[in-house]
Parts: sequence; C-alpha cells; structure tokens
Amino acid sequence: MKKLTSLLVLASLVATPALALAATYNDVPVVDVNCSRKVAADPDSHTRDCALKCASSGFGIVTRDQKFLKFDAAGNAKIVEELKASSKSDHLRVDVTGDVQGDTLKVATIKLR
Repeated sequence: MKKLTSLLVLASLVATPALALAATYNDVPVVDVNCSRKVAADPDSHTRDCALKCASSGFGIVTRDQKFLKFDAAGNAKIVEELKASSKSDHLRVDVTGDVQGDTLKVATIKLR
C-alpha cells in the first residue's frame, strides 16, 4: 500500500508541470489588470502613463481570441522595466513567451515592440 501511495504521489508531481502549456504570443496588446475590461474593445488605446499608474494591479496580454492572460510576478516586473524604458505613449504591444497555467502566463521572455 505504501508503494502504491508513493507511486501516485510521484506520478502527480511529474504530471503537474506537464499541465502548463508553452506558448508564444507575438505583437499582442499588453494592459494592466485594472484597465483590462475597460479597454477590451480597443486595447491599443491604453496609454503607457495609465499602465504605469495602475502597475500595482499587475499586467497581462489580450490574445488574438480576445482572452486576457495575467502575467506572473516575474512577468509583471519585466514589463514594468520595459514600460519605464520606453518612450511609446500608446499602442503597447509585446512579444512574449512562457507557460500558460489556467488564466496566468508564467513569463519566460517579454519584449515591448
């Protein structure tokens, strides 16, 4: 019985990372969580200033099928650096890679376009 329990625990630990789906999104809008619903119809109108003001809410992307994927903490930190270094005022788009886990994107790389 102990062997069976150990085997099941081991199998669940091995399977958990497999549930994450590797993904690449190119030229997609990035918006903060606070404004994600407000700008859903036109995410390119969302401004850099607003995004930085609302940075504490976190960020995410609007996918081509109009779903919102939130970034993990590391992704949020990376996009804040990108936004601060940018002179773009709106039309904030990124190329991003990472693992999708539910409605969250665990960001591996991100680049503001």
